[in-house]
Amino acid sequence: MEGHALRTPLLHNPALDDIAGAEVHFKAECLQHVGAFKYRGARNRLAAMDEAERARGVVAFSSGNHAQGVARAAKELGINAVIVMPTDAPQVKVQGVLADGAQIVSYDRATESREGIAADIAVRDGRTVVPSYDDPYIIAGQGTVGLEIARSGLDFDAVVVCMGGGGLCAGITLAMAEESPATHIFGAEPEDYDDHRQSLRAGERVALTSTPPSLCDAVMTPMPGELTWPINSAHLQDVFAVTDAQCLRAMRLAHEHLGLTVEPGGAVAMAAVMEGKLPRNYRRIAVTLSGGNVDPAVMARALQAAI
Repeated sequence: MEGHALRTPLLHNPALDDIAGAEVHFKAECLQHVGAFKYRGARNRLAAMDEAERARGVVAFSSGNHAQGVARAAKELGINAVIVMPTDAPQVKVQGVLADGAQIVSYDRATESREGIAADIAVRDGRTVVPSYDDPYIIAGQGTVGLEIARSGLDFDAVVVCMGGGGLCAGITLAMAEESPATHIFGAEPEDYDDHRQSLRAGERVALTSTPPSLCDAVMTPMPGELTWPINSAHLQDVFAVTDAQCLRAMRLAHEHLGLTVEPGGAVAMAAVMEGKLPRNYRRIAVTLSGGNVDPAVMARALQAAI
């Protein structure tokens, strides 16, 4: 990943420390290529493909950030990419995918299976399916976020990670276990997509039976990943659930105190910390801001959020 992914900053602001009741440093992956950490895993996965695989192309499915990561990495490596995206994907993410030359196949999130559509395309064209989280190369690529946190020169009591399928958390967990094993790992999810929280309490993977609308499109997964779950379940101290309103407040705080544009799904970890969900015995915390691709109308709502 060296020379490809950006080494994103850890940002700090005393006003946010006062709100959180701890020293908090924000890992600004919203400043990564394509505006999200997903570029790291996508680049790592595509770079591992041999020439024959690259010639046949790739197919991925995503509501946006993974889609953009695959599209950008494919463009850089000269690989043809097809992305299966829901019809309700944020336009900023759709435009990002198209700008990098990938083809979009749209589907209805409520009635169609993105996995099935991608599998059919893969069989038809001989393309390689690039999962958004359940892949060793993807997890390893996301783990570079953890390496950068661990090698920042700061000793962290805890890292709080945004969770969708769990790839970012799994990568960070493996990196921190090697580089800073005393650091505790926590996850954060939208309250209606708290599959990791429910699974952690049940001691096994739990599939959500209801998937209502949420502003947090980037982390709307109904079940922890098959590969990511064993890693995360063995290391997570806890998983916090936050509301859309809490995410909007976190977005406003990030904008006002860090000068960053963060999307709702990218703000779930910040929301959890700002809302006081982390136990007070943790004094220095790293928090992932995992993405910044937000439609203007949603950002406008965030800037009007009560804080």
